[in-house]
Amino acid sequence: MISEGSSFIKGVVLGGAFCMLVTLLGHIRVGHGTKSHHHEHHHIQAPKKEDVLNFSEAERLELSRSIRVYCIILVKPKDLGHWAAVKETWSKHCDKAEFYSSEKVKVFDSVALNTNDMWVMMRKAYKITYEQYKDEFNWFFLAYPTTFAIIENLKYFLLQKDPSQPFYLGHTVKSGDLEYVVGEGGIVLSIESLRRLSRVFEDTDKCPEQGGMIWKLAEDKQLAICLKYTGAFAENAEDSEGKDVFNTKSVNALIKEAMSTHPQEVVDGCCSDMAITFSGLAPNHMHVMMFGVYRLRPYGHSYNDALVFLPPEG
Repeated sequence: MISEGSSFIKGVVLGGAFCMLVTLLGHIRVGHGTKSHHHEHHHIQAPKKEDVLNFSEAERLELSRSIRVYCIILVKPKDLGHWAAVKETWSKHCDKAEFYSSEKVKVFDSVALNTNDMWVMMRKAYKITYEQYKDEFNWFFLAYPTTFAIIENLKYFLLQKDPSQPFYLGHTVKSGDLEYVVGEGGIVLSIESLRRLSRVFEDTDKCPEQGGMIWKLAEDKQLAICLKYTGAFAENAEDSEGKDVFNTKSVNALIKEAMSTHPQEVVDGCCSDMAITFSGLAPNHMHVMMFGVYRLRPYGHSYNDALVFLPPEG
């Protein structure tokens, strides 16, 4: 029995090592397959307030109207509580928001994708979005139902970004030699990135619906692999001070971390003042966030922002 147990453990170890090797080889193959493999990852920062103040009044008005964000929220029936919260809170601030669901649900309007596979859902949602809205919007924000987003801060971040360039933005992490935007923090694509993505979807060798790995890759990693072939690379989004603006954790979790790592500067050590997303929120926490972000104001303080981003009428 001991011998059999030992053989089993050896088999598990060898199998794990083999899987790691296959993954590394797969990533190396992807890296050499793109023409833009020389690209170096860099961090993209939001504009400084002084830069915006230098714009003329006409330029400010044009900028505030020109940045149009279409929001894609991927949902499943088990997410009904979060679905309702997102519908009633931050998604109203998108220029247009639509829910893409794994199946048709009677209680909420959605685009039924008829699949439970998250990568297939993401592919279908992006494909439908491009076909229907490529001439109407220049930025596309994808989120999960546990994500809370401040769309005005997203628009501010995008002020000086050219949507005709292949931007692929969010909170980036590295897995092997693959750098990708983490889905929990939200994913932003420019219209040019979405255009290139829609083309590579047609190439099943570069961007298959089902990956060729022994185990299934997460959908955000699959997306990065497909985009890498198009020359669109993951960029980490930061404010003008270098702090992340796309967060993969909730405010509560980030404050707890700051209390343990920066007890003397909890607020500064926690989050950017221009944060765009937080993740892992319960439905009731989204309503609390809406109150804090959009309604609570200290009396006697004035906010003289150079630009005004208004949500759609109604």
